[in-house]
Amino acid sequence: MGDAAVNVAKSLQGRATRLVPRPEGCDRIALVLQGGGALGAYQAGVYEALQEAGLEADWISGVSIGAINGTIIAGNPPALRVQKLRTFWERITERKVWNYTPDGDIFRQARNAASSWLTITQGQPDFFAPRHPSPWFSFAGSRNATSYYDSAPLRETLLELVDFSLINEKAVRLAVGAVNVLDGNFVYFDNGRDEIAPEHVMASGALPPALPMVKIGTDHFWDGGIVSNTPLQHLLDQEDNLNSLVFQVDLFSARGVLPRDIHEVMARHKDIMYSSRTRYNTDLYRRIHSWKTRLKQALAKIPAELLSEDEQRLQAELSDLPEVAILQLIYQQKSYEGHAKDYEFSGTSMREHWQSGYEDTMRTLKHKVWISMPPPGQGVVVHDVHREDGL
Repeated sequence: MGDAAVNVAKSLQGRATRLVPRPEGCDRIALVLQGGGALGAYQAGVYEALQEAGLEADWISGVSIGAINGTIIAGNPPALRVQKLRTFWERITERKVWNYTPDGDIFRQARNAASSWLTITQGQPDFFAPRHPSPWFSFAGSRNATSYYDSAPLRETLLELVDFSLINEKAVRLAVGAVNVLDGNFVYFDNGRDEIAPEHVMASGALPPALPMVKIGTDHFWDGGIVSNTPLQHLLDQEDNLNSLVFQVDLFSARGVLPRDIHEVMARHKDIMYSSRTRYNTDLYRRIHSWKTRLKQALAKIPAELLSEDEQRLQAELSDLPEVAILQLIYQQKSYEGHAKDYEFSGTSMREHWQSGYEDTMRTLKHKVWISMPPPGQGVVVHDVHREDGL
């Protein structure tokens, strides 16, 4: 066992299992994973806490690093999922930055800057490697001309850590989001209708210009985060009337502080750019659900014999509107992290992110009333432990 594995194992000692019963009336537990590169270890910590609590997801949707984490979860039996997540994150963060970092934010900032610079110049083990020659010195149409890095190492890592036949058996619903390069349309590769392969996951994480577009069939795809970095919409668009308990795990916070220097400006800009659609999606769903409820109430006032066949079918569809409880977990940036936090892949930061996800989830699960379905007719409720606790 490597040093990183030993350190993570030590950090897990003494954690007591706290089983949380599946909420009464809950038809689906969903895990919604946003993109965010190196911050994705936070999602692994969230999943570990959920598994300890006995809350395994029936549905997982992800974008970018969220798609990778989600695929590792869905592509393994429950007993191996945390282990495979840990293997992935330890591998891609195994490179040493400094042998020793003095205590204090200024030293951590310098160490993180060195780490992100190593990512830029050397890529990350088992994830992506620099192009040689770079795209700036490559001919148009050549293999190296459209990205700074080659993502082939990720494909090999996925094939080793993920059982894609298990994913395609559909025991867990998995959807990963990507963008068609030619028409700009956002698509979800969903094992409910598609056979998922490594290329679908790589396409969801192919953030340009760093990583290359991925060809699937006759089309080429980029990272879904360039259009929408939250895959919540795909879940809410399902017309299946299933009551859902949703754990939405975001890596960029829409709330923040006023920037005081250019580094903070760049970090705040990135947070807003990649987080802004989350609350919009939930607010939109609330409004749609409210109007459906009003329409149901209006149709109920009309005698059945006066309704057309289409209106009767609509009334039947509206008779059982689903209730959705969304537990929002949002990574909170450390004071020494800057705009490069999503490509700062040091082992120290990875373990901090993982631990933060675990602790935030355990604190969320203490709110017993949150782990229940909303009252009939309420539609959707959203809980955020950081907002509720004033953090």
